[in-house]
Amino acid sequence: MFLAPTPELSGVRRYLSDGLRGVQETVTAMREAVKASRTDLSIRQAAISVIWLQPAHTPFAEACALFEWVRDHVRYVRDIVDVETLTSPGKMLEQLAGDCDDQAVLLAALFESVGYPTRFVVTAYNIPGRYEHVYLQVCVDGQWIDCDPTEREAFGWAPPNPLSIMIERGVSC
Repeated sequence: MFLAPTPELSGVRRYLSDGLRGVQETVTAMREAVKASRTDLSIRQAAISVIWLQPAHTPFAEACALFEWVRDHVRYVRDIVDVETLTSPGKMLEQLAGDCDDQAVLLAALFESVGYPTRFVVTAYNIPGRYEHVYLQVCVDGQWIDCDPTEREAFGWAPPNPLSIMIERGVSC
């Protein structure tokens, strides 16, 4: 029988506000996780391993390869009922499972470890302003490209028809 990877789990409990403030606190925690992990040698080695077979100096091909690796190798698993969890990129590499915020943080850390700026996009689909999904944009050759590894869609695809959208500020392309 094949069982899922079983990394040793650890973490910090953080209480988040409700509503928009809680969403902003979550995005801040996500950005902090990316900043802390993008210089981790295991994250950088994973990114280099993924892009290794791409021709040198082909940013689009490298970014596409990183996106496809996360999309194809990380299983989507929902959070604990009524608990928002955020898994570090290092733990994500070990367990290869997580929800949209976990996958976005892992992909952002991989991108940034090899020189591609990222920003988070948070969306609402059922009630305007009630944000329920997050994905990533990566800057390649001066252009922001959508990356949602939770769906079996191509690099550049974004979930259609959001009622509300919030893009992380302060990140230059």
